[in-house]
Amino acid sequence: MAFYDSIRLEKGMYRSGNSLTEVLEMLDPSDNYKGSELEGLDAYQRQLKRFDIKVGGAYSDKVQKFFETSDSAALFPEYVSRAVKQGMKNADCLNEIIAAKTVIDGMDYRSVVSDPTEDEKSLKPVTEGAYLPQTNVRTGENLIKLMKRGRMLVASYEAIKYQRLDLFTVTLRQIGAYIAREQLKDAVNVLLNGDGNGNPADIVSAAVSGTLTYADLVKLWGEIDPYELNTMLAPTSVMKDLLNMSEMKDAQAGLNFQGTGKMITPMGASLLHIPSISGSKVIGLDKHCALEMVQSGGIVMDTDKLIDRQLERTAISCTAGFAKIFPGSVKVLTY
Repeated sequence: MAFYDSIRLEKGMYRSGNSLTEVLEMLDPSDNYKGSELEGLDAYQRQLKRFDIKVGGAYSDKVQKFFETSDSAALFPEYVSRAVKQGMKNADCLNEIIAAKTVIDGMDYRSVVSDPTEDEKSLKPVTEGAYLPQTNVRTGENLIKLMKRGRMLVASYEAIKYQRLDLFTVTLRQIGAYIAREQLKDAVNVLLNGDGNGNPADIVSAAVSGTLTYADLVKLWGEIDPYELNTMLAPTSVMKDLLNMSEMKDAQAGLNFQGTGKMITPMGASLLHIPSISGSKVIGLDKHCALEMVQSGGIVMDTDKLIDRQLERTAISCTAGFAKIFPGSVKVLTY
C-alpha cells in the first residue's frame, strides 16, 4: 500500500490520460483511510495536506507555496484545473438540459439518432405470433461539431507569487464560468438549429403574433406529447412576459418568487433564464432524452509551462459539442 507522504510527484503523471487526482487515487486509494483522520479527503487533498498548502479561506497560502519543492510544484496544474471546473459548475445550466454526457479521446464523433413516427410512438397490442413494433436507432449522417472554448491566462510568477490562493481561485473560477456560458450557447444553438443532421426544432406558433398567453404555453405542452415538458428555456424579455402573466401572479407564486427567487413555473417545468437566446421564443424540451453532450477530454492546459515556467501565458480550454437524441423532444414556441 502506497502512503500519501511517500509518493514521488512529477509532471509525467499528467500524460497518462487521467487527471492527477485519478493517478494519485490509483497509487493511494482513499479506501485505505477509512476510520482515520484523513477520511473524507481524496488523494489530491491528501497531497495538499502533505505539503501544508491551504488553498481556501482567509488564511490561505500564497501562490509561491506550491513552488517550494519540485514535488509540490507538480500539484499546481491540478489546482488550476479544479478551480476552473468549480467555476464551470457554479455557472453551469447544462446539467439541467443534457440527457447524457460522453467523453471521447479524439475529435470525430457520430451520435445515435432515433426519430420515431407517430405510429411507432404508440405501443399497440400484439397478437400471438406477430412481430413486435420496431424502434429504429441509427448513427447520424454527419459528425458532431466540437467547439474549443477557453481563455489565455497571462501572468508572470513574479506578479502573483505573493497573492493568496483564495483570491487567485476567484480568477480561475471566472475563467471556468466564461467557458460554461459559451458551452451553454452552443447547446441552445443545437436545440434550435440541430446538430448538422437535419434535425432543427419544430416550431409552435402563438395564437396571436407578439403576444404570449398561458394558452400558448398549454399548446406547447400538448405539442411535445408523448414526451414530457419538464424544462423551458427563455431569454430575459420572455421571462418578464411570463412573470407578468396573471396565472403567475397568485399569492403563493409571488411569495415563493420574492422569498427564494424561484417562480411557480408553467406545467411544473423547470424554467431557466438563458439571456443568449434571441427573439421572442420559449424552448420546451424533455431533458431526459433531448440532448447529448460530447466532450473531448477534460480541461486542457500546458502542464509543463505551469510547472517549469510558472504561468507566463497558459491556455485553458475545453472542447465539447452537442447532439440531439430524440429530435421530437424539443419544441420552440414563437410569438
